[in-house]
Amino acid sequence: MTGQGQQDPSIEHIPVLADDLSKLISLPTDGQMVDATVGHGGHSFLFGKQLGPDGLILGLDVDKNCINRAQKRLGDLKCKVVLVRENFSKLTEVLDANGIDKVDFILADFGFCSGQLTDVTKGLSFQENMPLDMRLDSRIKKTAADVVNKQSQEALADLIYEYGEERASRRIARFIVQHRQSQPITTTAQLAAIVCRALNQPVRGRRPQKTHPATKTFQALRIAVNNEMSVIDDFLAAAPAVIKENGHLAVISFHSLEDRKVKLNFKENAAKGFYEILTKKPIKPSRDEIIANPRARSSKLRVARRLSVTVE
Repeated sequence: MTGQGQQDPSIEHIPVLADDLSKLISLPTDGQMVDATVGHGGHSFLFGKQLGPDGLILGLDVDKNCINRAQKRLGDLKCKVVLVRENFSKLTEVLDANGIDKVDFILADFGFCSGQLTDVTKGLSFQENMPLDMRLDSRIKKTAADVVNKQSQEALADLIYEYGEERASRRIARFIVQHRQSQPITTTAQLAAIVCRALNQPVRGRRPQKTHPATKTFQALRIAVNNEMSVIDDFLAAAPAVIKENGHLAVISFHSLEDRKVKLNFKENAAKGFYEILTKKPIKPSRDEIIANPRARSSKLRVARRLSVTVE
């Protein structure tokens, strides 16, 4: 187990859909790219190898541990690397602060790093017992424990249904409220056990091909705590104005709520003449990639090329 607040350095984060991205995107040696969710720097490293001394990678991440890992991973690249601890919803502000007008390529991978699952302070995993936190950015005030212990039963049910697409949300919310009346819910193991009981599923047991019963509830809480849907909206709205003509935007999503937002945004911008959509259907990982990296299983890639119409 790692020290408090640290990701396990032995866990290598494998960038998903990297081969597909490299087939669609090539950068000039003096190109400028934004990795809006730099993580451990896997995607940035692949594209950074195309860049020379006049090239630039601007990487954003809210997790300071990811910033530190990416700094080490990208340190030997020939291009300039600027890493900023900021949410990608602040894309325009970060570019302005660094004197950058427009870039050739923006990449956003909405998944979280493998190492974050083992970080005992993150509380993202039900595989081990962790504090029920779920903040990807430690500067956020509200934790998942605050949500499950303080929100009303109705609000919890709505949240789990909307962000987790969990049909049994009202039953799960009822079980959560019943449990917290006698004991606060403070760990991931507690919450996972409550959800399993609500769904009449065993708390423990091997599920080699099945999704854990608590997956949707955990997803919903993580989205709520990190305000993920709103920041995705802000990021997608800002992108057209900061991509050069013939530049590209690539987005990797991991669940239907994210992918739906990207799909609709691309369609709206294509209708305005801002984008040419290069992926009529999202690109999904091959069977070989899923075998090599099971985390890639639910990923979807959409790519758009920026056209010449001016954003007003």
